[in-house]
Amino acid sequence: MAKLYGSLEAGGTKFVCAVGDENFNIVEKTQFPTTTPYETIERTVEFFKRYEADLVGIAVGSFGPIDVDQNSQTYGFITSTPKEHWAHVDLLGLIAKDFNLPFYFTTDVNSSAYGESLVRKGVDSLVYYTIGTGIGAGAIQKGEFIGGVGHTEAGHVYVAPHPQDVANEFSGTCPFHRGCLEGLAAGPSLEARTGIRGENIEQNSEVWDIQAYYIAQAAVQATVLYRPQVIVFGGGVMAQEHMLNRVREKFAVLLNDYLPVPDVKEYIVTPAVSGNGSATLGNFALAKKVSER
Repeated sequence: MAKLYGSLEAGGTKFVCAVGDENFNIVEKTQFPTTTPYETIERTVEFFKRYEADLVGIAVGSFGPIDVDQNSQTYGFITSTPKEHWAHVDLLGLIAKDFNLPFYFTTDVNSSAYGESLVRKGVDSLVYYTIGTGIGAGAIQKGEFIGGVGHTEAGHVYVAPHPQDVANEFSGTCPFHRGCLEGLAAGPSLEARTGIRGENIEQNSEVWDIQAYYIAQAAVQATVLYRPQVIVFGGGVMAQEHMLNRVREKFAVLLNDYLPVPDVKEYIVTPAVSGNGSATLGNFALAKKVSER
């Protein structure tokens, strides 16, 4: 019997479902918008049901915050998300009840970090940031996720405000925190400052330098906290080709040679897995891991 592994990347904008073979080659992959929990979860279950006979494990990487404590009464829940209708939803439970399979449950950025670590030879310490509609980060040390009673929430650290944001009294778009990284550097902050969606803003706009200033602070924080071999920046904001160099330049200024790091072009990078597939690859490997326990 062929063994298949399932991957669910449950994002705030879209759900990406995939099934892979024993070599982690994609058998089928689909995506659909994140609408109501009932509708979105129903479509997810329908997708995996078609492969149920051969599936040996499914890994779920979800937007958060989520409860990853297996001893908690709300393990598998999305908790205090600002995503409408999704706060306190039992995501894992509502999917898993339809299957007699082991499930691995983690954050979407942890899944991406794991996938990136698999394709980077000699790398066993890595931090992966998604800079998109929101900001999250997954950190891996010696092949294991960083976290304790819960997962990290690196998008909600406070950062030093850019002088222009101070002058304009702009404190970000986060509904929970004034002045956190996500509120100041995620995609919605671009439109909040300019009135223009990010993909329509000219490359020479000064708002990109403001954005890069905050993302570079995230890279400094990752450096001093985790001392990783590589920092990977994914997500829609970093898909802008000019952003990576802006972040590298500002990182070098902010770190100010305080710690030794690799060449910045090898240290601060974009994903190595093509087609935004880091989370899918990571989930296949995590599904295999949980199936073998």
